Amino acid sequence: MKRENHIIIGMSGGVDSSVAALLLRSSGASLAGMFMQNWEEDERFGECHAERDRADALRVCAVLEIPFHTRNFASQYWDQVFAHFLAEYRAGRTPNPDVLCNREIKFKTFLEQARSLGAERIATGHYARTDCVDGRYRLLRGLDADKDQSYFLHALGQEQLAATLFPVGALPKTEVRRLAREARLPTHAKKDSTGICFIGERDFREFLGRYIPAQPGEMRTPDGVRIGEHDGVMYYTLGQRGGLRIGGRRNSGGEPWYVVGKDVGANILYVAQGRDNRWLQSTRLRCSNANWISAQAPSAQFACTAKTRYRQADQDCRVTIKGESCLVEFEDEQRAVTPGQSVVFYRGEECLGGAIIETTNAAFGGMQEAYG
Repeated sequence: MKRENHIIIGMSGGVDSSVAALLLRSSGASLAGMFMQNWEEDERFGECHAERDRADALRVCAVLEIPFHTRNFASQYWDQVFAHFLAEYRAGRTPNPDVLCNREIKFKTFLEQARSLGAERIATGHYARTDCVDGRYRLLRGLDADKDQSYFLHALGQEQLAATLFPVGALPKTEVRRLAREARLPTHAKKDSTGICFIGERDFREFLGRYIPAQPGEMRTPDGVRIGEHDGVMYYTLGQRGGLRIGGRRNSGGEPWYVVGKDVGANILYVAQGRDNRWLQSTRLRCSNANWISAQAPSAQFACTAKTRYRQADQDCRVTIKGESCLVEFEDEQRAVTPGQSVVFYRGEECLGGAIIETTNAAFGGMQEAYG
């Protein structure tokens, strides 16, 4: 049975969700915490500190004197997030599992579990905000531009936003730390988590190699000159500099080498010199699986700003809806736009939604000229 205004907050064991819970508790809300375990830890998968985080979440809930629940969503995570992650890497793309985790686990499976426990709404420690205009919920950037997480939340919809609170979305991180310290929360000095949980502290290549066998192949320049061997195209992403192991080459100058393209079928990795070399530049991309937070695109063609990676500055662009995909045309050249990643659209502080990047008009981007 639902309790009026009852809220269950996702407790990650970090300072952000701890302060979000503190703020809700201080407001007098009927509140409980829930820790979500999304990955099983054993020798095969590696360590991602779930038990330590669960203990920290429990300690915070004890300080705040709120009930604590724990749920294991590892099976759902494997089926709905990790399987997709592997499939994308096998295809030579670079996926963003955080976006899918938010849509399928944190704002779907968690929301369902919270409702089964009688909650009307959920809350999280994400740096984002919402409002409601003319009956439609909007996703807004977090006020701390350095911490804003709306990019990772662009796949949410009206049902999720209507049921979600983001208590720290209007606060700077420094204020969140201060509140945690003053309330003597056990997580007040805990470092922010980085990277992907299921990889943890282990080497990315070693982890991925357990699921997708490496296939070494040729490393070539864009004009076809073989200059080395790669460990497997799945290990590399566009614009990557490290890990290429290309030493000094006669008559090549001193500029570093960067990944500029992949031929998955032929198992060839293409590299070129210079961070801003022309092989990495594009002005158009095609994307698919668009999600519009208002449930529909602003129009068949519209101007906005966009990001093709987290923390990128807003880029002016024009979006044209073409059937099941979108064409995005940028005013300025974009560097290393990567298939599998998300392009996320904004108008001012509002996140309109986003889509998955499929192709670009970079030299190795795969876009057919007839498209545009």
